[in-house]
Amino acid sequence: MDEGLKAVVFTCGNEEYAISIQEVVSIEKEEKVNAVPHLPDFMPGITEVRGELVPVLDFEQILYNRPLIAGESKMLVVKTEQLSIAIRVKDAKEIIDIPSAQLKEIGLAAYKNTEYFTSVAQLEDRLITIIDPEVLTENLEGMKEIKDYMVRVKTTEPV
Repeated sequence: MDEGLKAVVFTCGNEEYAISIQEVVSIEKEEKVNAVPHLPDFMPGITEVRGELVPVLDFEQILYNRPLIAGESKMLVVKTEQLSIAIRVKDAKEIIDIPSAQLKEIGLAAYKNTEYFTSVAQLEDRLITIIDPEVLTENLEGMKEIKDYMVRVKTTEPV
């Protein structure tokens, strides 16, 4: 039986991207993002999701160097190995099953700035770039310090 990939499809710019459903905790309407000074441009601040503070990454800023307009976007809450993040996207459209045969590796994964693009789903009338959020958070400048801080905060919280 073909395992394939079950993924949440979202848009940024005019393109479609997807993240494995196993890594997506929820899809949220953007409520309130609290700005935090001196964060990287791609991180407009933090938000509270189900009682947990999570950093917000603006995927439009990461890819196209232009921020999404607050309130006109959705947030994919994603769990990586060390922390949860909210990825601000234009729209989260659907959940689809992608057969393994439709997933093609791309040479761009070798390019340091796009290592988080793991493959492209080549479907009948569309191309969907698959994102690995773990690799994304490892490769963005400034994320290591934020991950370290979030881990420290979690381990020092009273039980």
